[in-house]
Amino acid sequence: MMQLGEKVVIVADRFEQQLPIGEYGYIIAYDRNADNAFDYVIRVPKASRNFFVPASDVECEDLLLQQEADRVEREALIDYALATRNETLFRRLMNNGEEEVEKEEDEGQEPMSAEDFVRKVNLRAWI
Repeated sequence: MMQLGEKVVIVADRFEQQLPIGEYGYIIAYDRNADNAFDYVIRVPKASRNFFVPASDVECEDLLLQQEADRVEREALIDYALATRNETLFRRLMNNGEEEVEKEEDEGQEPMSAEDFVRKVNLRAWI
């Protein structure tokens, strides 16, 4: 739950209230009515109005700035990997590090003998 006075950005208009999407506002109150679909009352200085909004229509400004910084950083690393022809960095960025983890797990295991494999399968079958 966001704090009172927190700076937020309007990211959607679920109930089509003609909210100024992309503009910032401040949370001025919580709407505690259980019968209401709205969670917050925000003040938008540019529109000089207060709006009732659900939580899904607003995002914290700090969170949006962090997401944008992460996106720009990832794009810059991809450009660097392509410019330097660093295939491992490129693959790690494109697969979000999933391929690296799978390789490490496979390398850590020794090959099983047929008897060990059958024993392991039988053990799991009893469970």
